[in-house]
Amino acid sequence: MDQAGRQRIDKWLFFARVLKSRTLAAKFVAGGNVRINRDKVDQPSFAVKPGDVLTISMERRILVLRILACGHRRGPAPEAQALYEDLTPPPVPADKTVPGKPAEREPGSGRPTKRDRRKIDRFRFSDTDE
Repeated sequence: MDQAGRQRIDKWLFFARVLKSRTLAAKFVAGGNVRINRDKVDQPSFAVKPGDVLTISMERRILVLRILACGHRRGPAPEAQALYEDLTPPPVPADKTVPGKPAEREPGSGRPTKRDRRKIDRFRFSDTDE
């Protein structure tokens, strides 16, 4: 299996500290959550080499990593970070005004009065035909 400059994908993910254990890495790859050079991989034994680009879909984010080297052990974080280049695009900034978000009241202003509720009802139901 040790081809010149190649390593199993599950082993590389473990050495690069992307996942906590090699068993988890193997299950993660088998689940179809990893793409290598845009091709979906579902076998943990797939061999990767320096220059390959990994697209990893984690639970709440997507990582894009370029492999720079194969690992020899699971070392400290700086050693693991030397194995890859992070190409992940920066997250899109969240807008302060999200359409469809309900209006917020100032904290401590209490419950709305009857007059406030009428205004709210007029605003809510102004779209409907009466």
